[in-house]
Amino acid sequence: MTRRWLLALVTSLAVAGCTGGDPSPAPVPSPDLDGPPPAIAVNPGPFDAGPIALPARGAYLGAWVKPAVISQPGRLEATRGLEERLGRDLDIVHTYRKWDEKFGTASDREYLDAGATLLFSWASGDTRSITSGEHDELIRAQARRVAKDGRPVLMRFRWEMDRPNLRPSMWSGDDYVAAWRHVRRIFDAERARNASWVWCPTAEGFENGEAPAFYPGDDVVDWTCVDVYAGEDFRSLGDLLTPFLRWAAERPKPILIGEYGVAAAWGSERRAAWLRDATRLFKANPQIKGVCYFDSNPDGNPPAKQFQISGDAPAFAAFTELTRDPWFNPEVQPEP
Repeated sequence: MTRRWLLALVTSLAVAGCTGGDPSPAPVPSPDLDGPPPAIAVNPGPFDAGPIALPARGAYLGAWVKPAVISQPGRLEATRGLEERLGRDLDIVHTYRKWDEKFGTASDREYLDAGATLLFSWASGDTRSITSGEHDELIRAQARRVAKDGRPVLMRFRWEMDRPNLRPSMWSGDDYVAAWRHVRRIFDAERARNASWVWCPTAEGFENGEAPAFYPGDDVVDWTCVDVYAGEDFRSLGDLLTPFLRWAAERPKPILIGEYGVAAAWGSERRAAWLRDATRLFKANPQIKGVCYFDSNPDGNPPAKQFQISGDAPAFAAFTELTRDPWFNPEVQPEP
C-alpha cells in the first residue's frame, strides 16, 4: 500500500464520516411563523411626517409593480392590474427614477389624479460630485417639477446607500450625508416643500451595523425606512427587521417599509405563511405607517431573488388578506 493511496483512503473515510455517507445537504430549518411577532417600534405617534398626512391608526398600503414593458402605459397597466385583482386602490404607488430621469411624467400625474401618494425612489450620482455643485442645475430642475405639481410626495433619495456595490459612488457615510443635505437645501430653496424625505437603507445594514453611519439627521429626514427580503435566507420578517426596529424606535419618525418580499424559492405555502406573519408584525409595531410590497421578478434573477406574488395563488391570497384588513385601510389623521 503506497503512502499516496493510504492518504486518499483516509481522506475519503473522513468525508464519509462527516456526511454520514449522505451527500445531500442538510434541510433548511423553517422560521417560527406562528408565534407572537416582536413589538419594538410601538410609538403610535402622532409624528411630523412632512407634508404627508398620517393615519391616526394603521398604515398605508403600497407596492412597486413591475410592468411587462417599462413605459408610461406599461406602468399604469401594471398598477391598475394589481389594484383590480386586489379589489382596491393602492395608497402609495412606488416608482423609480434614474438620477437624470424627470419627475412629473404622464403616469405620475395619473396616479396623483387618482388619489395615490407617489413614492419616488431617486437614484443619485457620485456623492462628491453632488456636493461640489456639479449637478445643481439638474437638482433645481427636479425640485421645480415637484414644486409645480404641489401635491405631497414621498422622496426616497438614493435608497439602499449602504449596499457594498454602491460604495464607490457613495464614498462614505459622511459623503452621503453631505450629498443628502445639499440636495434637500436646493429643494427647500426652490420651495419644493411638498416632498416628504424618506431615508431608506437595507435591513442587512442594521444587522452589520453599517447603515446608521449614513443617517443624515433628524432635522432633514421625515420618515425612516428599510428594505427587507426573505430571499436566500428564509427568516421571519420579525427576525430580519429587529435590528432596524430597535434603531428606529429611538427616533420620533414614522416608519415606511420601502420594499419587502418573500422569494419564490420557498414555495407557495411557506410564502403565504410568511406574508401572514408579516401582517402581524406590521400591526404589532404601530410606528410603521406605510408598507410597500415589491411585486417583481427582476430579469435574470434566480428563484431566491424573485418576489412577484401575482400568479402564486396561495401567496397572493395571503397578501389580499392584508390589503382587506382595516389596519391597512386607515382614516387619515386630521390636520391640527
